[in-house]
Amino acid sequence: MKMRKILATAAALAFTSQAAFAANIFVIGGKPDDPFWSIVKRGAEDAGKVVEAQGGKVTWLGPQNYDNLGVDAAELIRQAIDQHADAIVGPDWVPEAMDPAFKAVVAANIPLVVYNAGGLGAADRLGAMNYVGSDDYKGGVAAGEYLAKAGYKNGVCINTLPGAANIEAFCKGFADGESKGGGKSDALPLPATSFGSATAVAQAVKAYLLQHPDIDAVFTIGNVDANSAMNGITQAGKVGKVHLCGMNFDQTVLNNIKNGQQDCAIDQQGYLQGYLAVSILNSHANYGMSVPTREILTGPGIVDKSNVDATLAGVQAGTR
Repeated sequence: MKMRKILATAAALAFTSQAAFAANIFVIGGKPDDPFWSIVKRGAEDAGKVVEAQGGKVTWLGPQNYDNLGVDAAELIRQAIDQHADAIVGPDWVPEAMDPAFKAVVAANIPLVVYNAGGLGAADRLGAMNYVGSDDYKGGVAAGEYLAKAGYKNGVCINTLPGAANIEAFCKGFADGESKGGGKSDALPLPATSFGSATAVAQAVKAYLLQHPDIDAVFTIGNVDANSAMNGITQAGKVGKVHLCGMNFDQTVLNNIKNGQQDCAIDQQGYLQGYLAVSILNSHANYGMSVPTREILTGPGIVDKSNVDATLAGVQAGTR
């Protein structure tokens, strides 16, 4: 009987401790039907299981579209502040529009982790604890170098989110990667409404390739655009003549790599971005922990025929 009382008292103390330190964490991310961001969200939600076990909560906030990305994302950050967030995770997509909102987070003494976009420079500028994500510029460089090394040295970056800092970094990196390999690259900016639009991207790629017959390398800033670009390459009659690499991947992209239709994909491990960012903030809110390595890189990595089978297993598990 005495032992039962001791255990009951310990359990009550543990519950009180959990309730006292329960963290209300808000995560700003992409729109609900964006395949890449669904993986990031899965990582955040998996980390959120620990948060919930300790009495806390993880809330995901994302825009309905990308037409006015910076302004809409800044509003989501302010919503998180107004809803009494204990910690906030967010990508610095459009610094000129979003930085004032992030600075309001820090001014309110709310712990902040920047993830996915912005890099350590954004974390330093904004006073964030950490940056979790890939190096966007290096991701573009990796694609450019890969294709140039394979002999494809006249490239174009299909930019369906012009003005977004991470997307501009992808295209700049791709151009520099091609240049390092003795090639060159231009960018094809399209309206933000074309992001994720299979028809718009396919038609734009087809038209560009027909107008620029010297192009032999195409780089896309997301997996949906990669699939659309593959359709445009096919419609232009350029299969086997124009080679494709892109950021991120899905089942279709990986199957195309395995079948030789797409050369490579650049992996930034979105699942880890969501999982690690939430875990870091939850540990900080509950136990005062911090990670001294402020730039925590989840990429870039290259997926090609050499490792596509292992990557497919991760896709089937919902984590890649």
